[in-house]
Amino acid sequence: MPELPEVEALTDFLTEHLVGHEIVRVLPVAVSVLKTYDPPPVALEGRTVTGVTRHGKFLDLDADGLHLITHLARVGWLHWRDRLPDGPPRPGKGPLALRVALEDGEGFDLTEAGTQKRLAVYVVHDPADVPGIARLGPDPLADGFDEARFAALLDGERRQIKGALRDQSLVAGIGNAYSDEILHAAKMSPFKLASSLTADDVSVLYKALRDTLAEAVERSRGVAAGRLKAEKKSGLRVHGRAGEKCPVCGDTIREVSFHDSSLQYCATCQTGGKPLADRRMSKLLK
Repeated sequence: MPELPEVEALTDFLTEHLVGHEIVRVLPVAVSVLKTYDPPPVALEGRTVTGVTRHGKFLDLDADGLHLITHLARVGWLHWRDRLPDGPPRPGKGPLALRVALEDGEGFDLTEAGTQKRLAVYVVHDPADVPGIARLGPDPLADGFDEARFAALLDGERRQIKGALRDQSLVAGIGNAYSDEILHAAKMSPFKLASSLTADDVSVLYKALRDTLAEAVERSRGVAAGRLKAEKKSGLRVHGRAGEKCPVCGDTIREVSFHDSSLQYCATCQTGGKPLADRRMSKLLK
């Protein structure tokens, strides 16, 4: 799933390639992708892109005050085309969900692999009209997101820290991959209860969060849209690397599986050498 660093990189890329260009066609191919219908997507046609911004994991294209907002979900992606194919795309069972064409023949496709269609596109006058954006917590890379604010957000949290970091209403933009990376950098168990964190724990976690995301954004900066997925994977130390060696201590990276996702961690670095139990037990194996 594209998370804050990848969406930030897409924002930079699209700012360079879209701003100042006129949208001439918006072609929804998969009806399921559209989450709003008034105004319709064709209302974007004839408008000029004036800005591209990010709200958490949401990508926001401003076209003369009308916003095309996208959430790429788990397996959605944006593919830039220097030259779009001639003729309209054919609806079918392929991954293409929506196409946006510019006046110069360039444009982009939104695609989604798999059968679970979660890619979402909104056309709104105000980004706050998108429910997911209205619920977002603070951006963790914003200038005002200091350690005191982070501590205040965690105060009273009774969830495991992994789940708290992924909660978009608590902190915007962190998903499954970067929560694993942040917790590994902080040397903290993903099952640790947020309510049990000491002031020192919060300080370590805050630094790990800011450093991990800032480094990922910097790695992605200037990378073309088509290479961002590979860039993300290459920079991950534990997420998606079960069975490989931890780059810090050399121990084998372990995994905990859930019904629709999994987490990866290093027992030596994060749990005192003890493997984590199944999530239903929410405790360490003895």
